[in-house]
Amino acid sequence: MKDEGQHPLPPVRIGQGLDAHRFGSGRPLVLGGVRIEHDQGLAAHSDGDVVIHALCDALLGAAALGDIGRWFPDHEDQYAGIDSRILLRRVMDALSERGSGVSNADLTIVAQCPKLAPYIAAMTEVLAADLRCPVERINVKATTTERMGFTGRGEGIAACAVVLLTGS
Repeated sequence: MKDEGQHPLPPVRIGQGLDAHRFGSGRPLVLGGVRIEHDQGLAAHSDGDVVIHALCDALLGAAALGDIGRWFPDHEDQYAGIDSRILLRRVMDALSERGSGVSNADLTIVAQCPKLAPYIAAMTEVLAADLRCPVERINVKATTTERMGFTGRGEGIAACAVVLLTGS
């Protein structure tokens, strides 16, 4: 397949995504599609799942389809409080229609608190299901910033994602 300039497209495409939200009261904390025990959730128009938001941006970027804000604008009421897994599945539908699939995904969650190690396996399983690929192709990890910056002060959580797409 060739693009408009008649340059051959590579059989694989790489995308990266980043998202961050501050903590907010009165909401559950959801990361990677998994509810996390914590006294605060993340303030956002949707459910605030920074892991899935970063992943959606990485997928859309790899496919040269823009970003999550273009696909699911935060000024549209239909996305208020929406489960981010629904957004991820819609992105995957769009990729499937274009003949692309996920080869692998690597995600990093940056949070001083809560401790996320007990939830990593569940996040990996949920994300693999929504990405329509084996769990062995998904890596989720968490780190801190050693109390530096907004995540280190416990003001919020950030996430980064890198994906490799195969297909057209």
